[in-house]
Amino acid sequence: MLSVLPKRKISKVLIFVILGILLLALSSFVFANDPNGAATLKKDANAPVNYTWTLICGFLVVFMMTGFAMVETGFTRATHANNTMLMNLMVWAFGTLGFFFVGFAIMFGGVGGAYADLSKLLTIHIGGKAWGLLGGTGFALAGHTYDVGIFMLFLFQAAFMDTACTIPTGAMAERFKWTAFIVYGFLMGGVIYPVFGNWAWGGGWLSQLGQIGLGAGYKDFAGSGVVHAVGGVTALAGAIILGPRIGKFIKGKPVAMPGHDLGLGVIGTCILIFGWFGFNAGSTMAATDLRLAVVATNTMLAGCAGGLTAMLYMMKTTGKPDTSMSCNGVLAGLVAITAPCAYVSGLSAVIIGGIAGILVCIAVWLFENVAKIDDPVGACSVHGVNGLWGVLSVGLFADGTYGDVKGIIFGGGWGQLGAQAVGALTICVVIFLLAFIIFKIIDKTIGLRVSAKEELMGLDMPVHGALCYPEFALSSLGVPQSYPDEDGNKSATVSKSISKGV
Repeated sequence: MLSVLPKRKISKVLIFVILGILLLALSSFVFANDPNGAATLKKDANAPVNYTWTLICGFLVVFMMTGFAMVETGFTRATHANNTMLMNLMVWAFGTLGFFFVGFAIMFGGVGGAYADLSKLLTIHIGGKAWGLLGGTGFALAGHTYDVGIFMLFLFQAAFMDTACTIPTGAMAERFKWTAFIVYGFLMGGVIYPVFGNWAWGGGWLSQLGQIGLGAGYKDFAGSGVVHAVGGVTALAGAIILGPRIGKFIKGKPVAMPGHDLGLGVIGTCILIFGWFGFNAGSTMAATDLRLAVVATNTMLAGCAGGLTAMLYMMKTTGKPDTSMSCNGVLAGLVAITAPCAYVSGLSAVIIGGIAGILVCIAVWLFENVAKIDDPVGACSVHGVNGLWGVLSVGLFADGTYGDVKGIIFGGGWGQLGAQAVGALTICVVIFLLAFIIFKIIDKTIGLRVSAKEELMGLDMPVHGALCYPEFALSSLGVPQSYPDEDGNKSATVSKSISKGV
């Protein structure tokens, strides 16, 4: 029968057969630890309240995708709204499946003792010490990972992974090819996010830096580095390879391309604030760890401080309280406090968030005016720059009252800051290069960017066949009748550009 099928169909059939065999093999290889929770409950009377707390916080983090969808869509143009919204939904689906089949095992497959003994870690030996590289068990949550504790950890971490996956969609909005986006989603959840996640949270080498005198090792309580900086540098790599939107830079100068609905962006920001309490306080993974009160309050304070300083900075530089930058300031403060939220006091949280609000304004200007990188929503600045700032702030402001983590300001010496700096440098170099290579491969094979015709039309109709706002005419959606080329010539109208495919 196979002989009468085209070669392309044969290859597809074989792929599905192989996947089916692998899934059957995995499902039959089940040596579960505690799939119904009876043993866990017997061992720990606090398990019900701690599990419930962690799962509810995980649900809050999943709900953050609503906020991201609204912020990114509001800050982009109306004829791309359908596309931007759907990317924020489907990256959760693609990323989570990639994390399920591969990523979770890479990230947590080396954690020994905790979560029903996920204890297969790939290591190297340097200086007489073992350094963890990657996990190696728990693929597709099969075998002994069929356990209530591991399933709880997976859901919570998959929600965090989705946040990292979502960040680049904002920086790459309005020109990201859909098929390339699908591949990216699987690889972000399956490879990019879990690699650094293992090094920081999965027992990998960054968390082990304390054995060579660098403080308590790399510390990132809820993910300024693991989630936000990783997402931010991935966004930067993608934006560089994609290039700017048509008409964004004229004679080297940036042209404003305002988002179509600032109100949507503000509402999305408010939803993200709400979800962030689950993001940070939920990272205690135990309702019995009362430090969660400090974590939640620090989260609120830093977000407020970031919003205030960003607003004041824009009033000082432009004379007006800019709405989009105020939102980005709030988010920058929340991003920055995510790593140190459990280790610092309330006053330190205000300082960290306040600095973040100024940093995001400066970074947005530098990326656009100096680096000439088109980032429609400021994702690289909000998450990348301030994720790195949050990582470093642990080594400065940690006061030693939780987890024996102490920064320079509180007498901890240079060790902790050194560990944080190593982590930040690893994100900037290793993770950026990994993301860049992956995007480059996608670009050279299936292509990363949509055609000029599709981009000028807006992606809603050519990609999805429907406008997000069908009751409005194209002109009312803010689509100009002509786009200047890079030399500033306005002779090329939209219709001409589309017909020529430029």
